[in-house]
Amino acid sequence: MDYAELTQRIRALTEEETDEVALMATMACEVHHFDDRFDWTGFYRVTEPELLKIGPYQGGHGCLTIPFSRGVCGAAARTGEVQLVADVEAFPGHIACSSSTRSELVLPVRNGAGAVIGVFDIDSDRPDAFTEEDATVLTALLDEVFGKC
Repeated sequence: MDYAELTQRIRALTEEETDEVALMATMACEVHHFDDRFDWTGFYRVTEPELLKIGPYQGGHGCLTIPFSRGVCGAAARTGEVQLVADVEAFPGHIACSSSTRSELVLPVRNGAGAVIGVFDIDSDRPDAFTEEDATVLTALLDEVFGKC
């Protein structure tokens, strides 16, 4: 995987953009097509206190709403911490938006003020598909892209 290439491409595409939804749509598309491990790639946006709603995504259907109290996405929004889940069946309270999902990486998305505005959710049909490198690089890229919002 060439994260340097992905980073360069996303920087070029989002350079002057500050609209959160436009940034999310672009990032979801680019990351989704970056690696065949990524089955579903998208954002859940904080639309009201303690509630996430589906945002731009690539892949099959997703859950329309997720409370902060449920699932991997809810845990990332609630704690503000990356959730790297090797086996979704072993995660207490996992929400099965797709029966094919086996592992998941969910990253909090913060604006320039540091507030969590959503989560970036990447699902895979492979168990243990994600690495710490994935989490680290994608977190830095999210911080760069959404830090200007």
